[in-house]
Amino acid sequence: MKRPEGFDRVPPPRPRAEEPVVDETAEAPVDESTSEKSPTTRGVRPSLGAAKAAVARAASGTATKERGGAEKTPVDEAVADPARIDPVDTGASEARTRASAARRLARRAASARRAVERSEVRRFTRRSRHRRAGWIAAGVVVVVLVGSVTISVFSPLLSLQTIKVEGTSRVSKAAVLDSLHDQIGKPLAMVDFTQVKSDLSDFPLIESYVTETEPPHTLVIKITERQPIASVKISSGYELVDPAGIVIQTSPKQPAGYPVVDIKGATISGSVYRAAAEVLLSLPATLRASVTKVTASTADDVTLNLKTGEQVVWGSADSSTQKAALLTGLIKSHKATNPSQPVEYDVSAPDNGIIRTK
Repeated sequence: MKRPEGFDRVPPPRPRAEEPVVDETAEAPVDESTSEKSPTTRGVRPSLGAAKAAVARAASGTATKERGGAEKTPVDEAVADPARIDPVDTGASEARTRASAARRLARRAASARRAVERSEVRRFTRRSRHRRAGWIAAGVVVVVLVGSVTISVFSPLLSLQTIKVEGTSRVSKAAVLDSLHDQIGKPLAMVDFTQVKSDLSDFPLIESYVTETEPPHTLVIKITERQPIASVKISSGYELVDPAGIVIQTSPKQPAGYPVVDIKGATISGSVYRAAAEVLLSLPATLRASVTKVTASTADDVTLNLKTGEQVVWGSADSSTQKAALLTGLIKSHKATNPSQPVEYDVSAPDNGIIRTK
């Protein structure tokens, strides 16, 4: 088969564009501003390659001399002429500056992100933190309480070393201290007050007592002694007794200042003596001091004898306070009218007092 004509031909070459012809012998334009500063060829602006060569020569320690005899390095020349600085170096410096700024911004952003994360963590863990703080506070309180109790109970720093006894006159203070000697050396919180009560009950003259601790080493016992109110005649003399019938003192003679209670053979622990004692306690102090004798065969026929010779029919101990007030009024009335005449006062009925002449 015959090919079409023209396919085997080689196309003629296209005409090339004319390239400008450079005359290498022609002089380049002279830069007036840099002609004086150039260390090499005057009037010719050094190329980038020349600047790099100058920097390399400066690094190797070579130097050239300028006009006038002053020695100058190529680096100094490049610095003196900004046109000699490599644009590649300038671009790298700007890139480093931008990179440094970007890193600073990244660090700031990371710091802000961490602050936000911490804030969110605190917000979402607030309840658990408060609960933990509460448990910690409760634990500290428990530890402090346990430590305080331990120190006060078991520590010898708070042991009992001194016992003070106050309020005694008839009771021997030395005997009281001797009976409580077993408590010395015990911690104040471990003092056996049941044993103290048992030891003090051996003293019948002690009516009551109060204990006080004075840390770190002192126990104070304030004693209230029994107060005598009357005397009771016995075969060997007289017994000084208090309102409860406790014998405080025994003497062969009648104690001065205390009335004699004649209960007609009844015991001082019975109801007859209690009625007589209740009547004496209801009298004012001045009127009680004028009573010389109290007679009672039963609890309902109490009779009083006064120093002035008058007699008082009292009856039972009921309404004794009202009877005492009525008796005081009858005595004042009698003294105002006829004080020298002996009489008998009857206050057995508290709302109707009677004065009988003898």
